[in-house]
Amino acid sequence: MEPREERASGFRKETVNKILHLHFRDDKTKISSDALLLMAEMLKVFVRAAARGARQAQAEDLDRVDIEHVEKVLPQLLLDF
Repeated sequence: MEPREERASGFRKETVNKILHLHFRDDKTKISSDALLLMAEMLKVFVRAAARGARQAQAEDLDRVDIEHVEKVLPQLLLDF
């Protein structure tokens, strides 16, 4: 099991770092440890919202997730924090 710092919010630091570097123009750009932790937390929230939106769409017997499905689960998502 990896330490808490290494496995930030369910995402490995290396994974978050690589995702962020995909969008940087300068390969020499560095990301602080705190920024990686914050971004990992944001990814966790985004993934949770998307998954709940998908479940909401399934509950409505739809194959496609729209913004309305995510909007319906936002109050529940806010209660998680």
